[in-house]
Amino acid sequence: MSIELRIDSHVATVTIDRPEVLNAIDLVAEARLQAIWRELEASKEVRVIVLTGAGERAFCAGADMKTPSATAPLTGLDYWAAARPGGFGGIALRETLNLPVIARVNGFALGGGFEMVLGCDIVVACEEASFGLPEALVGRLPLDGGMTLLQRQIPFRKAMGMMLTGKRITAAEALALGLVNDVVPRAGLDAAVQKWVDDILACAPLSVQAIKQVVRSTAQMSPVQAQATRLPALVAALNSADSQEGVKAFQEKRKPVWTGA
Repeated sequence: MSIELRIDSHVATVTIDRPEVLNAIDLVAEARLQAIWRELEASKEVRVIVLTGAGERAFCAGADMKTPSATAPLTGLDYWAAARPGGFGGIALRETLNLPVIARVNGFALGGGFEMVLGCDIVVACEEASFGLPEALVGRLPLDGGMTLLQRQIPFRKAMGMMLTGKRITAAEALALGLVNDVVPRAGLDAAVQKWVDDILACAPLSVQAIKQVVRSTAQMSPVQAQATRLPALVAALNSADSQEGVKAFQEKRKPVWTGA
């Protein structure tokens, strides 16, 4: 299977397992990712997702431009017109997944791979990782989230400098720009990701989901408009038993026991 899904103790780990092509995504892998995100959206068990690539060279090299099933042989216009819910890999522009997603960046993230990172909520990278949108260098465009997300996540001229030249940046540069939460030695990558997972699991799952839905859905609104928006995840969290459990646990000086209800 080109994409692996493992669920354990409320944590879903999605691994792009195509190291022979630097974890590039072809049509088969794209379809599998789309199915996985739909499955996780419906899950009542999963509370946090980790997205990563197999091996030590690449998180994801973007679209597979070598295999017959790749998206690249389409004309640029055909590719742009094709339906790809959620942007590259189904995650770059996904609006229906309220679960927090952590990108475990184990190598370079280029093109669509970088777009997938931009679609995640938290990013932990090894020191050797690098990031870039090289599409202009091969006569293409970062259509699946790159052009629309990067300029919203880092200063405008930094974003334009990357996109207009195809320049890569190092993990340290990405950290300085605010694209990455943590940069660690490769040997400490799993421990750093696990720390973020544990910190998220310590929070009420419905509160976490509500926060993500509100932030993602209201980013382009004014603060007043956003404050007045009554989103489903927000209402569910406020009406939940967990909202009472959290206060009770605080009063009783114990750790809360979250049920996700």
